[in-house]
Amino acid sequence: MQIQEIIVVEGKDDTTAIKRAVQADTIETNGSAISEETLKRIQHAQDKRGVIIFTDPDYPGRRIRAIIEQRIEGVKHAFLPKAKTIAKNGKGLGIEHAADEDIRAALQLVYTPNTENPITDDITLEDLMTAYLIGHPRAKARRDRLGEILNIGATNGKQLHKRLKMFQITEQQFGAAVAQLDQEENNA
Repeated sequence: MQIQEIIVVEGKDDTTAIKRAVQADTIETNGSAISEETLKRIQHAQDKRGVIIFTDPDYPGRRIRAIIEQRIEGVKHAFLPKAKTIAKNGKGLGIEHAADEDIRAALQLVYTPNTENPITDDITLEDLMTAYLIGHPRAKARRDRLGEILNIGATNGKQLHKRLKMFQITEQQFGAAVAQLDQEENNA
C-alpha cells in the first residue's frame, strides 16, 4: 500500500512503524512542542502532496493535531483507538506499538474535513448530554467508543462537539453510532 500524502507522526519509532506497514514519507514533530520550522515543513508538504496527521491517541497527540489543524487548512486525519496502540508489555502507548494491519486500516479510513461547505445538520451539546457523552459518569468511556465507531478518534466533550462538526458527522450518522453504542452496552 503506497500513500501519496506525507504522514505527520510524533517520532522516529512512529516513522519506523508506518514504513513497516505502508510505503509512505513522514514528518516527525519530535514531541508536542512543534517548532515553527516543522510547521513550515508541514505546510509545504500540504501544498505539494497533502498531509495526513497520524498522532498517538493521548493528550500530546491531540495537542499536536490541534496545533496543526489551527495553522494548516485541509489536512487529513487518521485515527487509531487507544486499545490498538498499547505496547505488548502494557507500559507504552503509541502508533509505534500498533499492528501493521491496524495502521493500514486506519490509513484507509482517512478523514478530510470540508471547511468550505459546512453541513447544516448540527449536533448540539444537549444531544451529547442526552446520549451520555458529556456530564455523565460513563461519558469518557462512551466518547472513546463513539470515536472508534465514527473513526474520529478519542476526545473530551468539547473536542467531540468540534470534531463532529469538522468531520461533518450528520445527525443520522451520530444517531446510528449512539444506537450501536447503546446496544453494545446493553449486550455487555
